[in-house]
Amino acid sequence: YRLVVRDAGTLQILQLYTCLDQIQYIEWSSDSLFILCAMYKRGIVQVWSLEQPDWHCKIDEGSAGLVASCWSPDGRHILNTTEFHLRITVWSLCTKSVSYIKYPKACQQGLAFTKDGRYMAVAERRDCKDFISIFVCSDWQLLRHFDTETQDLFGIEWAPNGCVLAVWDTCLEYKILLYSLDGRLLSTYQAYEWSLGIKSIAWSPSSQFLAIGSYDEKVRILNHVTWKKITEFEHPATVANAKTIVYKEVEKSPSAETQRLSFPPTRALANSLFSTQSKYDISQVPVSLQYIKPAADRANPKVGIGMLAFSSDNCFLATKNDNIPNAVWIWDIQKLKLSVVLEQLCAVQSFQWDPRQPRLAVCTGNSKVYLWSPAGCVSVQVPVEGDFQIVSLSWHSSGDSMALLSKENFCVCYLERDEV
Repeated sequence: YRLVVRDAGTLQILQLYTCLDQIQYIEWSSDSLFILCAMYKRGIVQVWSLEQPDWHCKIDEGSAGLVASCWSPDGRHILNTTEFHLRITVWSLCTKSVSYIKYPKACQQGLAFTKDGRYMAVAERRDCKDFISIFVCSDWQLLRHFDTETQDLFGIEWAPNGCVLAVWDTCLEYKILLYSLDGRLLSTYQAYEWSLGIKSIAWSPSSQFLAIGSYDEKVRILNHVTWKKITEFEHPATVANAKTIVYKEVEKSPSAETQRLSFPPTRALANSLFSTQSKYDISQVPVSLQYIKPAADRANPKVGIGMLAFSSDNCFLATKNDNIPNAVWIWDIQKLKLSVVLEQLCAVQSFQWDPRQPRLAVCTGNSKVYLWSPAGCVSVQVPVEGDFQIVSLSWHSSGDSMALLSKENFCVCYLERDEV
């Protein structure tokens, strides 16, 4: 029920707000002046102001229900998707006016804003066909409406420059379509047929490359001039290329000097004695990675490229093949070659690039955070008491710190900035 706002540098509590029900989703407005709390069970969104703590706003969708809520890029409109995806309601905080968008499609990623916040694309489904509507965010006027050549559209995503919209089909059909802002079909890409298709996509920050991860354990890179494939990256269980560096995480038992063992031991020492520490060794190639054969008779098999992300400077691409859950693959985009493989002891839960420099943070569900940069690789133990299993992480926009989240706690890891 409680929303806590803290100072990112000191973790001091700045504001406490109490909501009407259990909070299921929170999101900052783009200018950080408001924060939205969605309570899907009750169909309610509450908005809090940081400048005026006694100002409050409650949006109740009533019997229509609520399954998703998000801010518009201007930070003054809230978009609520009602149950059964009957409509999207656009609420204005300034004028209290309401607009409706009908027939939004129930898919994983059916709503996308351009990075500059000017346009919004919405995937729609009517009469058993898929459509895209493009709206101008300043006045919510419809700019373009067109049908897409998809069987069952699964997701949409704008290129960072806002010129091209990528639309991809259900995993049963390998198809990705690229549309311009005025609804023209620029290109269609299909790598193969009659097999599970696209699992994940990522645009490079420069909009020059589109990486497509698929169920056949490959990543294909398209270029922005012809929208043809430049190369494809395979993820085999054996890394054989001698130019690839393989960092293998190994456990090291903590060495306790007998001189400083006091009895009873201090809390910090007791913690360091019983927590297993780890470091990275460089393995000799060829290296065999732990490969898991997926259960083919289950839904959502653990197979294919489940995660991929470009570094902020466009130089590297990090990927994870779900068949090889303990490895992170880092590709050099300038040379279009595999540069590094990180082989972890546990399955990789999440990774994220530093927003300012090529530095990748990885977590594997234990109490360590792993950092890779072109200079090398390091394993950092989180100095907390008890069990702190990091399931996800989030960088600060400055790249100076990151929040590490476990199921019940969070902590902030501050990184010392190198003096240039």
